Amino acid sequence: MWDSIIPALALVLVIEGMLPFLSPKGWRDAMSQAAQLPDNVLRSLGFFSMLAGVVILYLVR
Repeated sequence: MWDSIIPALALVLVIEGMLPFLSPKGWRDAMSQAAQLPDNVLRSLGFFSMLAGVVILYLVR
C-alpha cells in the first residue's frame, strides 16, 4: 500500500508546485479569487475534484 501512496503524494506535490513555479502572478491572482468564493462553492469544487480523481483511478486500474 505504501508503495502506491508515497509516489502519489510526490506527484501531487510536483503538480501543485508547477503553477506557482511557471506563473507566480497568475497563481497568486487565482488564489486571491478563490479566497473570495463562498465555502459551499469551494467545498463543491473540492468534492468534484476528488470525484474526478476517483473516476480516473478506476479507469486506469
